[in-house]
Amino acid sequence: MRGVVYDGTDYQVVDDLSVKDPGSGEVAVRIQAAGLCHSDLSVINGTIPFPTPVVLGHEGAGVVEAVGSGVTTVKEGDHVVLSTLGNCGACQYCDAGKPTMCRSTFGGRPQPFTWKGEPAYAFANASVFSERTVVKANQAVPIPKDVPLDAASLVGCGVLTGVGAVLQRARVPEGATALVIGVGGIGLNVIQGLALAGASTIIAVDTNPLKKDIASTFGATHFLESAEAVKDVTPNGVDFAFECVGHVKLIRAAIDLLDWGGTAVMLGVPGFADEASFNVSSMYLDKGVLGCRYGSSQPQRDIRRYVDLYQQGRLKLDELVSARYPLADLPKAVHAMESGELAARGVLEIA
Repeated sequence: MRGVVYDGTDYQVVDDLSVKDPGSGEVAVRIQAAGLCHSDLSVINGTIPFPTPVVLGHEGAGVVEAVGSGVTTVKEGDHVVLSTLGNCGACQYCDAGKPTMCRSTFGGRPQPFTWKGEPAYAFANASVFSERTVVKANQAVPIPKDVPLDAASLVGCGVLTGVGAVLQRARVPEGATALVIGVGGIGLNVIQGLALAGASTIIAVDTNPLKKDIASTFGATHFLESAEAVKDVTPNGVDFAFECVGHVKLIRAAIDLLDWGGTAVMLGVPGFADEASFNVSSMYLDKGVLGCRYGSSQPQRDIRRYVDLYQQGRLKLDELVSARYPLADLPKAVHAMESGELAARGVLEIA
């Protein structure tokens, strides 16, 4: 079958990939659509260290082809969105409704694939840049069959992370003022999460002026090309600042632009060894800095919830799809992402 493999030197679209049959508690999914996320590129450029060869892709949706023994949550033919977690379901964190803190989701390196006769790793427990993948049953969340799979694929990472950062991690209250640095796939979902939460002022910052219209479409009340102008809008700073780029200077800017009692949330992924700084004395004004993993989400609950909001017309998914590419055109999609041509997400059509 076809898939995208990174061998430690470069990525390539191959046609000699295979994947095991689902075992106990696992499901096989025929991938229909997959979003291209910066995290995939971060494996290639070394920002996210990962063993190779690895089958890339982690934001996808498809159709269940087969289920292993003991699986009752999905059946053959179900349309599903994939989560990257694969949490155990039995530890204190899973029991408390915090599956992103489940230790079994950290450091796992499954090798369900075979390439050139050797085992190949799954990236983020998903590897959706392939025609077929095998995941834990709790990673496959069934959705209505009338929901377009290209739009649905983006729920599994960008929507869970961005909207979840607002609603689950920061718990932004109605009427708050907020800053979003970086208007990409994650930033746009932070913006629409803030709109859902009822934020009164949503300031989007991006150096690309072409992002202005789509930021407004998703709910931004202001668009700036530099964070230096934020205090022209809110002189005292903002209640919440979300850094969605992964640059240490922008993390510092997000912290510096907080009002008293404000909270900065880090969503972008800097280099593995990068360090950020802040003025310590300013933090005694009850400011806070939060890390955020996967939007602090409960995927089995939240994927269904966000798809329901989409069907009600309250959450934008179709608008997140800027362009569609066949799998063979992945290099074009990567170029479009890196050059800023994509307003939001590029989606690979796998089937």
